[in-house]
Amino acid sequence: MEKFTRLTGVAAPLPITNIDTDMIIPKQFLKTIKRSGLGKALFHEMRYNEDGSENPDFVLNRPQYRNASILVAGENFGCGSSREHAPWALLDFGIRCIIAPSFADIFYSNCFKNGILPIILPKEDVDRLMEDAERGANATVTVDLEKQEITGPDGGVIHFDIDPFRKHCLLEGLDDIGLTLQKLDRIEAYEKRQAEQFPWL
Repeated sequence: MEKFTRLTGVAAPLPITNIDTDMIIPKQFLKTIKRSGLGKALFHEMRYNEDGSENPDFVLNRPQYRNASILVAGENFGCGSSREHAPWALLDFGIRCIIAPSFADIFYSNCFKNGILPIILPKEDVDRLMEDAERGANATVTVDLEKQEITGPDGGVIHFDIDPFRKHCLLEGLDDIGLTLQKLDRIEAYEKRQAEQFPWL
């Protein structure tokens, strides 16, 4: 998993509450277990018209937000079914950080396991960042995980809280497999003892 330390990028505004995982990536795109290639299906029903053409009104289709790496969203982001394809699609598109007043629990946890930083802030702070994001290409925001700070386009700083263990995992690029492999020497020692004590197993 790629480390998350400090991110500077364009923030895209998505002022919609209760964005569920089916809106993030519809069910017809869940047939694959590959993490790559899902970015084109992100927000599919909002990004594309029925004929497959792009909806020019959707925020991520506007020229100034096509390379956005930060999403500023409404409450209860990621609700609905617990599909891990949702963070996969966001990450494949290039979104590394989502800022919202609240997240669905499973989606929130899945973000950390896939290298995305979900930040919970009071609604007034999110509203402020949403206004900043409306500036388009000038909506450059910096997220510093080590300092736990968000710096807006005008230099204003917002502090955010995060669980220390989750912070450590993101800074070090450790997903569940990475955490397990940190104990590889102890695992191998245990397997060796088991083989010696119980050779018939």
